[in-house]
Amino acid sequence: MIENLTSDQRLAMTSGAAMWATVGYPNHGIASLTMGDGPMGIAGGRVDERDVALLTPCGTALGASWDLDLCTRIGMLVGGEAVRCGVDMVLAPNVNLARSPLAGRAFEYFSEDPLLAGVLGAAWATGLQTTGTAAVVKHIVCNDSETDRDTMNAVVDERTLREVYLLPFELCAQAGVGGMLTAYNKLNGEWCSEHHYVLTRIVKQEWGFDGIVMSDWFGTHSSSGALNGGLDLEMPGPARFLGAKAADAVARGIIDLGRVDDAAGRLAHAAQRFSREKSRPIVEDDAKALLVEAAAAGFVLLKNEGNLLPLEVGADKRIAVIGPNATAPCYQGGTFAKIAVAPDALRPLEAIEAIFGSEVRIDHEAGVDPQPRLPTMDVRPSRDIGDGCVAGMTIDYYDGQGEGAVLRTSETRDTNSLVWFMGVHDDVVTLSQPGRITASGVFEARTGGDHIFYLGATGRTRLRIDGREIIVRDEAIPPADVMGTLKGGDADSASLELHAGQKVLVEVDFEFTPARVQGLWYGIRRPDTPEAMLERAVALAREADAVVLIVGETSDASVESKDRDDTRLPPEQVRLIEAVTQANRRTVVVANVGHAFDTSWDSHVAALLVTWYPGEGFGEALAQVLSGQREPGGRLPVSIAYDESDYPAFALTPGPSGDLSYSEGTLIGYRGMSRPRYAFGAGLGYAHVEFVSAALSSQIDPVRVDVVVHNRSARAGSEVIQVYRREPELALAGFAKVHLASGERRTVGVNIPRRSLQTWQDGWNDINEPCLFVGRSAVDVAISLQ
Repeated sequence: MIENLTSDQRLAMTSGAAMWATVGYPNHGIASLTMGDGPMGIAGGRVDERDVALLTPCGTALGASWDLDLCTRIGMLVGGEAVRCGVDMVLAPNVNLARSPLAGRAFEYFSEDPLLAGVLGAAWATGLQTTGTAAVVKHIVCNDSETDRDTMNAVVDERTLREVYLLPFELCAQAGVGGMLTAYNKLNGEWCSEHHYVLTRIVKQEWGFDGIVMSDWFGTHSSSGALNGGLDLEMPGPARFLGAKAADAVARGIIDLGRVDDAAGRLAHAAQRFSREKSRPIVEDDAKALLVEAAAAGFVLLKNEGNLLPLEVGADKRIAVIGPNATAPCYQGGTFAKIAVAPDALRPLEAIEAIFGSEVRIDHEAGVDPQPRLPTMDVRPSRDIGDGCVAGMTIDYYDGQGEGAVLRTSETRDTNSLVWFMGVHDDVVTLSQPGRITASGVFEARTGGDHIFYLGATGRTRLRIDGREIIVRDEAIPPADVMGTLKGGDADSASLELHAGQKVLVEVDFEFTPARVQGLWYGIRRPDTPEAMLERAVALAREADAVVLIVGETSDASVESKDRDDTRLPPEQVRLIEAVTQANRRTVVVANVGHAFDTSWDSHVAALLVTWYPGEGFGEALAQVLSGQREPGGRLPVSIAYDESDYPAFALTPGPSGDLSYSEGTLIGYRGMSRPRYAFGAGLGYAHVEFVSAALSSQIDPVRVDVVVHNRSARAGSEVIQVYRREPELALAGFAKVHLASGERRTVGVNIPRRSLQTWQDGWNDINEPCLFVGRSAVDVAISLQ
């Protein structure tokens, strides 16, 4: 395909054509490929709340399902969304590992275990690629944290690198993914986007990977280092180091033409493979049902004293639904791959009312502020611009600043956070030149009292109420600091007393200088006090037969490029849990959290259900699990420790030299945790499934363990059969999810990949007579095999 291209054309293919597209030569049968970000769905490159797409459960929630078939179907759903959006390649799945619970993107990772992450990631990618869309697995390699990710150097020994951090990518390569996305960080002193040993020797030569190896956005550092290292494609375009920018290095022989041809050939092969006719195998109604099924499949029930769950409609005539996440759930984390959720997605409170409401009295109190960092901007447009919008701010875009600025266009945006990228939002704003953006809306106070107004931006900004300035930020932000300011999301605030029914005009001015990205965020907090909210919640709990207490995070609790400080829930939520459970012991705590977290308060609760970030099916799935229409099908894909010091890897700040040492080696997560509070693989269902017997039925590749299971319950249920090896350290060797009817007895075969029974020392070596056991978790041994 590339034979008829000139050398310059072949070289041009090594750089993107635009922000989300590759270079194509249609006359030569090479299409330009369009890319979209994932993994929880197809993120609009515009980061626009109006670009609604289906939102799936996060990686950790899918990891908690331990279900290959489910992950395949979710991949198919996302692939269908890609087809709808005209996307040829999706930047997903993310098979980095939850090395530390502090990792800002831990919610995207399937697990702390490389086998579970790799097998489920490969299943997801396989499902996506059935639609004719490419999966670009990310981020190779050791981008397992966010602190200083653009500069930090992960220091990892060879055995750990091979057995743990590269294994998920190897399994995805075996599944035939279309591409791999390199990490921003360094590995053992070399940029991942230039790492010849990983990208060329291991990925391309040892694994025989024939797909594209591409950079993360703006993640390249040189021309010769990248191409010679094995990178095929620099994103985004126009070129910074590759493409025409590498012509001089090619002319001087620093970059071999054969390497350019290899890269161009891989792009041409991908263009043929993923630009053909595509399919959408899952229709809308089926998609909605699948999202509910997938959410519930990842719910992990860790505690259920007295079989409080499922709730009994006859016995529980009054249910109190308490907590901030009942009406403001956290569906997803705060990455640039954020999905706009359909407005008709039921919140947990709404779904619980729909299922229980006809027979049970449902009352609600938030108990704490549901938007502790940045509240919504609850206004109507300042003027009618003919778009039919009745909520949101009127946004005006100007070329230039000051009195000489010229109005370019206007739109209405019903959101509290706006982001604009160069090359993406050129139709409304020119970021290559100084400009001005204004936002205005009318706010009406429902009650009298102090209202708090918030404002943040990546440039000079000010906020006026009825013409009076109450927040002013006059400092300019250097272009190099814009991304950091945007990611930090810090806002100034000011209080203003308003009387009930008072309407005020809210106006924001924002002036910016040239940069790749700009952002503006604001909000209004209505009057209330923490003491009053808590008091109302406790009073409601005392009167209820049962309490569903839904706590957790907001989307800005887990963010790209920033790790967390600790694993604890906000202190006001812990206070709420303690007060509510003291008022009513029959309390189900629903934890809407995307990572391993502190549960030191759990002795106070009767039931604990972890839902992760479950996507838009959250509300319906939760209501169905609480009522018993579905069971919580998940098992922990990460360990939960008694104390933060028990995590084998915890702190994520690199040392003064930029090194982040993976000193725990292969003892990641449960492998190196001697006393978990809740073990990897743990979880309860509503059915009682007995492990009757187990035996090795094959000792050749793959090794197979046959396990006889029996559902002794009066209801259908599921179980995850887990096979572990004990040496040279505890490690998951294989697993299978099984669904059983009431009374059903079945023999389930668990295949154990050869890699699970090998270690690396100057090559792959088989473990002699591996000691295996079948368990319900990493510490719950059901049957020893040897």
